[in-house]
Amino acid sequence: MGGRPNPEFLRRAIALATANVEQGRGGPFGAVIARDGAIVSEAANSVTLTNDPTAHAEVNAIRAAARALNSFTLAGCELYTSCEPCPMCLSAAYWARIDAIYYGATAADAARAGFDDAFLYEELRKTHALRKVPSTQLLGEEAQASFEAWLKSATKVDY
Repeated sequence: MGGRPNPEFLRRAIALATANVEQGRGGPFGAVIARDGAIVSEAANSVTLTNDPTAHAEVNAIRAAARALNSFTLAGCELYTSCEPCPMCLSAAYWARIDAIYYGATAADAARAGFDDAFLYEELRKTHALRKVPSTQLLGEEAQASFEAWLKSATKVDY
């Protein structure tokens, strides 16, 4: 992986975001995944269109790129996104092993448009008990069975 960012890929992500709004298909977010100077996938936000709260542009583009490349890792790829990724999309990019992220608008710009992710960052800093949606561990010992099965599996694929 190397080379310089390609502003045309970011322009494409911005165009996808704008068209998404103008066509009444969803929020103002678009994303492009590129590798070796070519677009692998592109997507727009489809949260309200599909009733899927995870259908952010970046996640949609990552899913499409993984299908196109027939791989769960996108090492060697770059993510171009119309706006700085939210915590979920940033995490997805890390899980996908994206090499670099280039974005147009900032999280502050998104907040001014009504898409404020600041509360998510604050929630992640809190202990489980203090979060708005509390998390409580149950059946911890029983849950180890799936990890034991994984460790013994002859068919596991490390990722």
